[in-house]
Amino acid sequence: MTARVLTPVSPRQIVLRMPARRDGAALHDLIAHCPPLDLNSRYAYLLLCDHHADTCVVAEVDGRIVGAITAYFPPTRPDTLFVWQVAVDPSMQGQRLASQMLDSLIERCIANRPGGQPLRAVEATISPSNIASRKLFTSFAVRHGVEIVAGLHFSAADFGNGEHEEEWLYRLGPWPVRA
Repeated sequence: MTARVLTPVSPRQIVLRMPARRDGAALHDLIAHCPPLDLNSRYAYLLLCDHHADTCVVAEVDGRIVGAITAYFPPTRPDTLFVWQVAVDPSMQGQRLASQMLDSLIERCIANRPGGQPLRAVEATISPSNIASRKLFTSFAVRHGVEIVAGLHFSAADFGNGEHEEEWLYRLGPWPVRA
């Protein structure tokens, strides 16, 4: 395996946008290169890009997807954005790309809420070994002045095969209501 060299990219070269259906396969390939993320089927990523594009973001450099956040509003909690996966290509790590994508996504979700439904909270499940994600969401909460509460959500036994760590639910909020 060849080591990738970190090449700083100026913020103007990074394009943050909603994914399109054509991005599903590239999103699958990105996740495959971002352990410890669970890799789902190509079909799942196509559905996210098609059905949930308004709550997802991809980062592109020179036409190549180098980062992504997949998220959705759970049907029973339409005021809560659940962040499913955050992926940053290894060549782009250490450049605050995940923070840029998360800020951009939250701003878009606040600005474009259907029916004026306010965003009240952001949630994500994070395994204990995923230090990068814990740091991302903790710094995000501090930056935006919202509380963060964490607790066990899925035990290792919930995954059935004994090969998956437990997942803790991180809840950020309540979100300030904008006038």
